Amino acid sequence: MAQTSGGVRNIKVFRYDPQQGGEGHFDSYVLNIQDETTTTILDVLLRIQREQDPTLSFRFACRVNMCGSCGMVINGKEGLACKTNVSHIPQGKEVTIRPLNHFPVIKDLVVDMEPFFKKYEEALPFYEPREETTEPAVIRPGSRERQDIGMATDCIACGCCVSSCTMCHYHEGYAGPAALNRAFTLLADSRDGLFEERLDRVLASCYNCRTEFNCTEVCPKRISGTRAIKYIQRLALKHIKAKPETIEAEQPAVAQPSCASEMAGSMAGNMAGNMDRRTFISQVGVGLLGTCLALGVGGVVGAAFVGPTRARTPRLWVPAASLSSIPVGDVTTIKINYETKNGLYTQQVAERVLVSRTGDEIICFKASCTHLGCMVKWDGNAGRFRCACHGGAFDRNGKVIAGPPPKPLDRYPFRVDSDHLLVEVG
Repeated sequence: MAQTSGGVRNIKVFRYDPQQGGEGHFDSYVLNIQDETTTTILDVLLRIQREQDPTLSFRFACRVNMCGSCGMVINGKEGLACKTNVSHIPQGKEVTIRPLNHFPVIKDLVVDMEPFFKKYEEALPFYEPREETTEPAVIRPGSRERQDIGMATDCIACGCCVSSCTMCHYHEGYAGPAALNRAFTLLADSRDGLFEERLDRVLASCYNCRTEFNCTEVCPKRISGTRAIKYIQRLALKHIKAKPETIEAEQPAVAQPSCASEMAGSMAGNMAGNMDRRTFISQVGVGLLGTCLALGVGGVVGAAFVGPTRARTPRLWVPAASLSSIPVGDVTTIKINYETKNGLYTQQVAERVLVSRTGDEIICFKASCTHLGCMVKWDGNAGRFRCACHGGAFDRNGKVIAGPPPKPLDRYPFRVDSDHLLVEVG
């Protein structure tokens, strides 16, 4: 028994025909969607193309959030069409789909990614070993360096971060969050031999960033481009050498500070007005590192690159369903809706919970495969959970019994309050 929701949705899709030119326009379509929790925006576009308008153009390939081909703007926010369910948009609200920002439009939702990859190449995105060796490098999963790089290597170059970044519009030479994130993964790798060259290529772009967190907010792989940019600035503080003769020429004579904090205040106060931000950080900041005050230079900048760029989202208890409505001996699919705040933005979230109830035992599973995040459904005939894409299968307790998933299904913490089942999210 599954609880589903559906109905008629109005879909507005941006259309542009290069043979006609102009500014483009939106066409409206109407679709009857039976279950919005299992229908993606990519499914919507495919239905429109097959059932109503075969001239509609858009890109897609893998359908499992891995290739990045189907990046587009959905109701004003960048995302992957194959990852965004219709249920993520408030029920009954019109769905609008348009191409990514800051890219030339080729046709309809298809954009020219050449400017993206050109800037990507300018950041020297390839690995160049510092030392030639015939033996593979040993990298411990728990090493500090690996933890610093973390999920940043999962970038799929979908362009969503660039589309969301307002600075990409105002600064033509700005490398953009994706290229800077890639540069960060290599700059933080002690095995790489192009540190100086790569840092010289990307450092200037780091100061075009205004720490808006837009790139962090929209990344389908949960990568923080903002963190990568601030990390590069941190590396600059550590590794770019100060020029003593320049500092002496531009700095008025000051009394010898009695402590490190006084020295920081004196240097910052006397020099901030005489040089641009990049020069100040690179020349003065490095000098302060020896006094253990590098994190104090620049105030907000110093604080921004330490630790996560965003506060952890508060955990919430969300009502799922009344316990009496969940049959014993079955697996019930329940849709939950809640509001969450990411950085500066508040958004509505719709998720599916797979509730297994056998006697007094209740287990609440997340409806996403632990392999690639594909959708998981309960197959009552086979008595197992099945992944929609890669042949993954899990038993009634969420344990892997087939396919590539590396671990059991993730679970929601839950509690029962006055006959209501609540799950913890966040």
